[in-house]
Formats: sequence, structure tokens, C-alpha cells
Amino acid sequence: MNSNEIDIHKELKKYFGFNQFKGLQEQVIKSIITNQNTFVIMPTGGGKSLCYQLPALIKEGTAIVVSPLIALMKNQVDAIRSLSSENGIAHVLNSSLTKTEVNQVKKDITSGLTKLLYVAPESLTKEEYVAFLKNVPISFVAIDEAHCISEWGHDFRPEYRNLRHIIKQLGDVPIIGLTATATPKVQEDILKNLDMPNANTFKASFNRPNLFYEVRTKTKNVESDIIRFIKQHKGKSGIIYCLSRKKVEAIAQVLQVNGISAVPYHAGLDAKTRAKHQDMFLMEDVEVVVATIAFGMGIDKPDVRFVIHHDIPKSLESYYQETGRAGRDGGEGHCLAYYSYKDVEKLEKFMSGKPVAEQEIGFALLQEVVAYAETSISRRKFLLHYFGEEFDGINGDGADMDDNVRNPKTKIEAQNQVVKLLKVVRDTKHLYKSKEIIYTLIGKLNAVIKAHRTDSQSFFGSGVSFEERYWMALIRQVLVDGLLSKDIETYGILKITEKGMDYIDNPTSFTMTEDHEYNETEDEAIVTAAKSSGTADENLMSMLRDLRKKVAKKLGVPPFVVFQDPSLEDMALKYPISLDELGNVHGVGEGKAKKYGKEFIDLINSYVADNDIIRPDDLVVKSTGANSANKLYIIQNIDRKLSLDDIASAKGMNMDALIKEMEQIVYSGTKLNIKYWIDEMLDDDQQEEIHEYFMESETDKIEEALAAFDGEYDTDELRLMRIKFISEVAN
Repeated sequence: MNSNEIDIHKELKKYFGFNQFKGLQEQVIKSIITNQNTFVIMPTGGGKSLCYQLPALIKEGTAIVVSPLIALMKNQVDAIRSLSSENGIAHVLNSSLTKTEVNQVKKDITSGLTKLLYVAPESLTKEEYVAFLKNVPISFVAIDEAHCISEWGHDFRPEYRNLRHIIKQLGDVPIIGLTATATPKVQEDILKNLDMPNANTFKASFNRPNLFYEVRTKTKNVESDIIRFIKQHKGKSGIIYCLSRKKVEAIAQVLQVNGISAVPYHAGLDAKTRAKHQDMFLMEDVEVVVATIAFGMGIDKPDVRFVIHHDIPKSLESYYQETGRAGRDGGEGHCLAYYSYKDVEKLEKFMSGKPVAEQEIGFALLQEVVAYAETSISRRKFLLHYFGEEFDGINGDGADMDDNVRNPKTKIEAQNQVVKLLKVVRDTKHLYKSKEIIYTLIGKLNAVIKAHRTDSQSFFGSGVSFEERYWMALIRQVLVDGLLSKDIETYGILKITEKGMDYIDNPTSFTMTEDHEYNETEDEAIVTAAKSSGTADENLMSMLRDLRKKVAKKLGVPPFVVFQDPSLEDMALKYPISLDELGNVHGVGEGKAKKYGKEFIDLINSYVADNDIIRPDDLVVKSTGANSANKLYIIQNIDRKLSLDDIASAKGMNMDALIKEMEQIVYSGTKLNIKYWIDEMLDDDQQEEIHEYFMESETDKIEEALAAFDGEYDTDELRLMRIKFISEVAN
């Protein structure tokens, strides 16, 4: 073996200029050179591609590399070509080639010049290519991103399923499967599907000790939080992942407006723009790329210092892969994810249109992400356990590199409550989703509960000493623990598992994490952000409240007409001292700032001076007016007295969304005259009655108005009247 060893080291130096192999590379390469089926599980950045590139360059014949991504193939072909004087040493064979180019590829393979041929799985199924490849010497077939074979992989591609069948037609060639992420279930799937149960398997550790994992609650002020984070890491490279193209564009814009050099990257941009933005990032002309998951495949930038997930990903595999793009050089890498259960529900909704089998898998993968976000144990331990690797949470490498370990959460014993919860799920006969289960526990009625007469049961209201949020948090943690499951057919219905039945008879200690802010609740109608992630200055807050009362009294209007509470909170957080800055405060537009702002600015100015307050510049986040096109459309068409139904459908909104937009418009100080529309719904006396109510009320909350009128008016009528009221009285 010795001469062989000297050989591969010599070849490594000759082709790649390295003196030694990294991790498992040497063992893997020996396995391939001796023509054995080989399976490699190696995290991104571990030097996976060298495992098949070097043997391909050494061995007789052409190696076929199956890869799902055209961009990735192109990068690798360029890299191999740069090692040789012959361009034909590596080729791509996919749908983007012309007939002439295809002939050139065939010629180079036949003459023995081509050592590596990258193909997309679809191309391999073409008869003419298979016929051609049957008659040329093939050294081996490497299947990159092998997790695409498995339905349980996060990136399942049906065309990967046929690969084994096609490879068999090429004769007895060794197979090399490679993946950067695979749970034990996926690994088994890959080996079975490629029909290589006895492959030499090499699995590198998935631990990346230099990465710091952190999850933060996603509030409405997530953008200011991201801007603050990036400004604290000034001059460093980072990637921000979002789930939708629209969000990518919006965040990139907000960052640019706030003086951060950022570019968007998603599949909707043309290839030229994508390539340009990728190069700008690699060449450090920009600091941040805001991207959908289309970005990063094959990005070999070693010094990405942070990866931010604006939206939680659909699976832990995706999360691991995307965070794995940070700190490849072994230096610091901060992985920050923003989590709100609302996002998870959105992803669940997305899946509901898919076939049941696919839904089942999708929900199961998503549940793991929820468990990761909400867990209070070491995130590293949780992640590695998911990938089938045990981690010593005390002495392991990188053990203190996550938020849960550095700031342990308060835990409370919840054994009795878990038993109570499980019994309610059992005794309501598996009819209810989480909401009804919680209502049953806290004794709250709704139509569904009435219909099933659950309110006549002895356990109705048995959990009233805990609030709704507590039960919601407990349900999620009990789901993660496997005592309850969500039914797949009628997704969302809670069922008790065998493990749960057993728990009722033999309860053991169940500690639940306190202090996770799961869901920001908001009055569905008032479109105001949850409080910023900072805390408002209480002294200033009470001074602002007094001033608001005084101004309201002078003008003869209720205080909420001047500024709403969340706007005051934002002022007490950002200390705006000019009308311009006041216009950036939440829920305050230019119009409102001009109309009421002067006295508030004066007050804040003198307060800042008297108390030597250092103002947080980075908190005054400039908005891009990304929504302004919609707003303009609404304002113009209301001016034209167009039907609200038509305005909504022209913008693809439902009525609720349109009313929200209108509320934002009037609460920011712009007039909207919707009397023409309200006249169709309510007569003058009714309008007068509601107007009087808002005039005398302490609050503009819709629930209170609904209660005051005791069902005389519905929510939409009251919301529209509130818009009319604010528009006339405040603006």
C-alpha cells in the first residue's frame, strides 16, 4: 500500500498543491481507487468534492459526476480546468449545450482527454447519452447531493430514483454517493436505492465548533434588529435567508436605505444579475447577500461571518446546510434565526395542497424545526442528535457556543398540567385542534365546543389557573416530546400517542421552559407593531402620555386620535428629535408628524438634553416605502369612489387585508374618504351612533366596541367606521 500512499500524496500536490489531506479524504480516496462502492457523509466545507476529483484525475477512463445544480457543475468544471492546460479535462453535459458543444464533449471523452464529466440526472436518462457512455471507459460514477434520492431528504428529486437502473446499463462500475447532510433514515434510504448495502461508509462529524447558534423571537421589529446586528458586525460578510423572493427584495432594500451594502439573490433574477451579485459578494464589493435558498450552493467563501434566517426554514437539514456556510475558515460564525410560530403555520398552510404522503413528511420535518427553535437544551446537542451523532454537552468541542447554554432559561415543573392536558385530549375523543383544547382547559366557549357540548363536561375550565399562552407553549413542547401528535389526514387535530397514554398512568417529571415569547398577540385591526426588541423609557413614556392627554383635550378628541400607544412606545425607545425622525416612528407618517409632532419633538428634545441620553442612531430604521405602490393605488381609487371589493381583488387581497392597509394609511395621518362606501352599509343615524362612541371612548379597540354595541354591528362595519372616524377627526 505504501507506494500507493506516496502516489496519492504526490498526485494531491501535483494537481491541487496541497501537502496533506483533510479529515477522512485519504481513506475515502483509497476506497475509490480500489474500485469499491463508497458512501461519504461529510458536512459542507469538509472537502467533499476533492474525494472524487482526485481519483478521477488519477484513474483510467472518465468519471461521471451526477449533480442537481447547473451553477455548481459550472463552478467545479472551471476549477478543474484551471488545474490543467487542457480545457477538455472536465465537461458539463446538460440541457444548456448546443449540438456542436455536445459533439465536442463526445470527442474529448472518446479521445481519453476528459477525466470528469458532470451531468444532471435528467441528462443521464436520455437514450443517446446512455448509448454513448456504454461504449467508453467509465472509471466510476459519483452521485453528489445523494440525499436527493430520499423522500425524507430535504431536497427530494424524483429523477434521482432512476439512477441505479441507468448506472447498471453502463456495466459494472463502482458507485460513490456523497451528501453533506443525512439523518440515519436518509442514509439507509440512499444505500438501499443505489443498491449498495455493503458500501464502505465514511461519516465525518457534523459538529462545527466555531459556529454560535442563536434563536430570537421574531417581532414586528425584526428589521431594526437585523440592522443593529449587522452594524455591530461592521465590515464582515454575511448572508440573510428569506423564504420568498418578495421578502428578499424588501429586506435588501431596507438594508440599502439604512447604509448597509447589500444585494438580493433569488431565482427570479436573470442569470446575469445573479452572477453579478454573487461575484460582488465573493469579491467583497458588498457585505451582505439577501437570498432565497437558491444561493450558496457551491459558494466557497471561507470568511462568511454570519448567517441570518429571517424566516425559519422548512427542515433542519436546510438549516444545517445554510448555517454551514458561515465560518468555513474555522473563524467565528454567528448563526442567528428569527422564530415565530406564525411562520410555521404559514409553512403548514403551504403544504396543505400537496399529496398526503408528502404532507406527512413535510409536517414531520417542520415539527423538528419547531422543536429546535423552542428547545431549552443545548442547540448543538439537539442538532447533532438529529443527525445521529452524540455530543457531550459539557466537554464537547464548542459546548458553550449557543444561546441556551450561555443563558439557561428558567424551567418550571409541569407534570400535573401535562396529565391534565393529555386527559382533555383523550376525553374530548380526538376531535379538536390546539385552539379548542386550550379553550376547553381555560373554560372559554366557541361554536365548535358548544356543538360538541364539551362545556357540560367536568373537565371544562379545569386549567383556568394558567393562561392561554402557557397552554399553547406546553402543547408544543408535549408534541415535540411525542406524547401528542397532530393527525396527518386532518392536520391540526391533536391525538394522544401510546407514549402519552402511558404517561397518564405513570407520570414523570416534565420541565417546560418558561419565558419563551411564542406568539405576539395583536388586535387584529389596529395595524401596529409589537414593541421593539428594546424596552421603552418608562419616565418619558408617562410624560408623553400626559402631553397626549393635554393635546387631545385642547382639540376635543380622544387621546388615541393623536397618537396610538405603540407610537408613543416607539418614541420612548428611539427618542426622535426632528419631524423627519418622528416620521420614522412606528405608525406615524409625515402627515401625522406635521399635524401633532411639534410639541412631542420639543418634549423629547429637552428630555434628552436634561437626562444626558445617548440616542440609539441605529434604531431609527428608515423604511423603504416598499408597500407604497399599494397604498398609492388604494388612496387614488378611493378618491375615485371605486368599490372596495374591486380595489381588493385588483391587488389580490381579501377584505381583511385591504382594511389593514387602509388602517395603516389613516393611522399614519393621511385622509381617506370612504363615506361613499359606508353609506351603502349604514344609515346616517347608525354612523352617528358609532362616531359618538369613538368620540367618547377611552380606546379604539374593536373588541370593546363590539361589546359596547352587543352584536349590533359586525367587525368590518366597526373597522370601516373607525377608519372614517380617524380620517375625519385626526387627519
